[in-house]
Amino acid sequence: MQVPRTPVRVVAAPMAGGPSTPDLAAAVCNAGGLGFLAGGYLRADELAGQIRQTVALTGHPFGVNIFVPPPADPLARAWQVPALARYTERLRDDAASLRVGLRIPRDDPDEDDTDDWDAKIALVTVQNPVSLVSFTFGCPPPDVVSALHRVGTAVLVTVTDRDEGAAAVAVGADALVVQGFEAGGHRGTHRVETEPNPFDHLVLLPMLADLEVPMIAAGGITTAGDTRRALRAGASAVQVGTAFLLTPEAGTSPAHRMGLSDPHLRSVITRAFTGRPARGLRNRFVADHDAAVPAVYPGVDRLTRPLRQAAARRGDLGAVSLWAGSGWQAAAELPAEHVVRRLAGLCD
Repeated sequence: MQVPRTPVRVVAAPMAGGPSTPDLAAAVCNAGGLGFLAGGYLRADELAGQIRQTVALTGHPFGVNIFVPPPADPLARAWQVPALARYTERLRDDAASLRVGLRIPRDDPDEDDTDDWDAKIALVTVQNPVSLVSFTFGCPPPDVVSALHRVGTAVLVTVTDRDEGAAAVAVGADALVVQGFEAGGHRGTHRVETEPNPFDHLVLLPMLADLEVPMIAAGGITTAGDTRRALRAGASAVQVGTAFLLTPEAGTSPAHRMGLSDPHLRSVITRAFTGRPARGLRNRFVADHDAAVPAVYPGVDRLTRPLRQAAARRGDLGAVSLWAGSGWQAAAELPAEHVVRRLAGLCD
């Protein structure tokens, strides 16, 4: 299955939790790039609505990203439940300050662990096929890849090292999103407990070149120079997220936008908000809790969500997950079309 070629080799990274919108995906497509919807955290019916909106806004190919749920592991739950309980107690003062309740972890598996996986796969393989589907946090099963291929959909998998790349090719991935250490938001490590390697995409691309599938470079790409370097290193295109966060088409929250205007913050890798390693701006919550958070996803993510939501409503930037890549200070309040053209070296 061929990945659709676009006039401009710029892909809008799927940014779950709000920033990726139909307006943003369509604007990137209409500018000659490749837009993506973020299916993570959405119900299948919500994602279906966004697909319909995007189709109405652009006649160009676009993609959908889906999170691969962690495998069921009863032995892991034996330590995860008490670890989550300890982290819950640690967050009591934060919860009291923000006037929200915390959900105490339960012993039985939670249906939210799958992020509505089955319904989303049915959506993109039967109900609303799209040009591309990318997967984050692991490889889809081979039968899912085959089902997508049967409806004409190209499959991409986010990888952070060679072993993950080889596993993705083995299940039939048509291309790899090669994510470097500089990337904002979650690292796409296939195992929750994996500590991210310190390699940027310029190091990773040659390491995966012999897998002989197209590679899309991701991580810290905010300028035309970054794009040129990635293409020279073997990438077929670049995937960019942070540079689009301040565009009017993005659904970035007001609190997140405010955080990106603070030049005194710095980006770090933390598990504090979700249990998975993710790059964002270091604030009070990260400083207070990063050293104690267990590597449990999506348990930690569900636990801290009401805290983050309450902090965002109050404009408390100290307890909001301010996801941003290493080049976040280059993000600007420009239309998405202009950002695409600038990344492609077509304008200043």
